[in-house]
Amino acid sequence: MTTPQFGQAAPGSAYPDRPAAFAVIEREGRIALVRVERRGRGLVLDLPGGGIDEGETAAEAAVRECGEEAGLVVALDAEPFVHADHFFLHNDGVVRNTRGAFFLGQVMREDAALKIEDDHELVWSAPEEALLRLDRESHVWAVVTWLRLRARA
Repeated sequence: MTTPQFGQAAPGSAYPDRPAAFAVIEREGRIALVRVERRGRGLVLDLPGGGIDEGETAAEAAVRECGEEAGLVVALDAEPFVHADHFFLHNDGVVRNTRGAFFLGQVMREDAALKIEDDHELVWSAPEEALLRLDRESHVWAVVTWLRLRARA
């Protein structure tokens, strides 16, 4: 299956690949999102997750990012349920092609000591509302895919 590509590349700009991992975490019918400020766009909502550090697996990165961004200790499925790429302008001004792996998971507990990204705030949202409010189309794609998988289970 071909990985979908989201976002619009600016003409003449190179978008180096940046492997990333994100999580769809459901609790009591709501999913975890993070509110973060994006330069030039204000506050936006994303799924928790981010770049994979050297030596990390995608699942390890998603677990780490859930802690750093939202203070959540999570358990994830072993494999991503979907992949999606996204041309992305990061707050550091660098453009990247985020090569996202999306995992399903559940909250094991909350741990405020894990949250080190002060510019991120945990928000719980109904999935249908998240579809309207998520900033990145690749994250919308992941939530739609998850809803379809859940409906078929």
